[in-house]
Amino acid sequence: MSLTSLKTVSLQRFSLNFAANIIATLWMLVGSTRAFSWVKPTFIQFAVFALLALGSNVLFSWLAAEGGSIFNEQGLVSYLIWPMIILLSGIILARRAGNQALVFVPVVLWLVADTLSALLQSLVQFSGSYGWLPDWSYSFLPILFLVLFLWQTLALLWIFSRRMRTPWWERIIVLVGAVALLTIWQRNVADQPIFKQIPVEPVLEEAALYEQPRLLQQALDGIDPSIDGKTDWYFMGVAGFSDQNVFRSEINKVHELFDVRFGTSGHSLSLINNQYSWLDEPIATKTSILRGLKRIGRQMNADEDVLFLTLSSHGTEDIVQLANPPLAIDNLDATWLRESLDASGIRWRVIVVSACYSGSFIDELASPTTVVITASAADKASFGCTNTAEMTYFGQAFFAESLRENTSFESAFKDARLRVTERESVMGFEPSEPQMVIGSLMETALPAFEQVLFDKTRPPVASITNNAGSTTVNILPNNTANTASNSTFNLPVDATSDID
Repeated sequence: MSLTSLKTVSLQRFSLNFAANIIATLWMLVGSTRAFSWVKPTFIQFAVFALLALGSNVLFSWLAAEGGSIFNEQGLVSYLIWPMIILLSGIILARRAGNQALVFVPVVLWLVADTLSALLQSLVQFSGSYGWLPDWSYSFLPILFLVLFLWQTLALLWIFSRRMRTPWWERIIVLVGAVALLTIWQRNVADQPIFKQIPVEPVLEEAALYEQPRLLQQALDGIDPSIDGKTDWYFMGVAGFSDQNVFRSEINKVHELFDVRFGTSGHSLSLINNQYSWLDEPIATKTSILRGLKRIGRQMNADEDVLFLTLSSHGTEDIVQLANPPLAIDNLDATWLRESLDASGIRWRVIVVSACYSGSFIDELASPTTVVITASAADKASFGCTNTAEMTYFGQAFFAESLRENTSFESAFKDARLRVTERESVMGFEPSEPQMVIGSLMETALPAFEQVLFDKTRPPVASITNNAGSTTVNILPNNTANTASNSTFNLPVDATSDID
């Protein structure tokens, strides 16, 4: 049946025509020519759906826009071009077929499809703004929105080509050409939405320029020396990426946990990259990290004391990102961190790296006297880095939950890994596979260190002394002299190669 013979009958009531056009569009979207039997292409229906399509697209753009956005005339023009092209196509088809009933058929079907698509996108965007969507969906949604835009136009071309009985090779050429054209168009106008974010260049206040050296020095001066004859734990936290508050929040919460529960107050330091903390907290750069490690190393007793170092940021293989615009900051790499730790003289280390691909840090950081815990395997991403979260998935599971409920890092890690795996499974993510490696000497010494850290009802004193050719760990009650009844572990170690 040709387009010439196509006849459309308008119903008497507006609501019936309205419903019929929606049904026609649904048939069109599944590639059925039954759409032509339902469509009611009146001028009133065209005008109504034109307004609905425009309104729904404005709504979506408004929901997708962040605070401070403005109406963008160019974005509106970019949108209006396509319904005008579809309308002109209908006029051309109507003249060639000698059938004036065709004039509004293509544009009505397209506008109804566009209205439904924009409303669906608005619903998704609204759900995302309230954190109701899984994290993995955010990387998938732009593709989904592009597919919806292509689908409504390709479906329209498909049913018309079937109605006109065009050869299969012509259909393929038209569809492939349409996909290429629409994709290129959509990519090129992606930065011109109807509501556009006002670009804001990061600005460093003059006060911050002078305040940062004072903040860093004040933080370093606040690190007290250890007490000889007992184990002291030191804490250092680094939040690397400034544009998401989750990293700052995670480090500050872990800092509070160690100071309040584990007694590291006076032995702790946080370095924070965040756009809102320039005047309050020292920033995290290679320079400040190295100065922090060296300060802690000078205040510690290398034989007795332990550093707990945690990093939270975005990451790639062997890299933890350090970013704090407008400063240009070098990223933190695994080799540099190992060299800095060695240069600081800090011997006993528990290091937690919460970042994607953080398992790639293990080989470089591992040593006989080190525990390395990472949020993911070397080739895996980790999750939870959203603006609405207070901690990452791993940070929440390990620090906020498991570390509060266990009295060893190994049991806390196993518990946290299970929690993370369960949460990722529910969200449909590929498992991040958190990792933990304990050095040979640390494996024997760690229970003594953990007893100091976790046992707050009867805090012991852990004394770690070097003898020729061995390391001795003594667990003593507070204010008790070392006697033959004390628990003693002798760890054979070459005194010249205690750190790889």
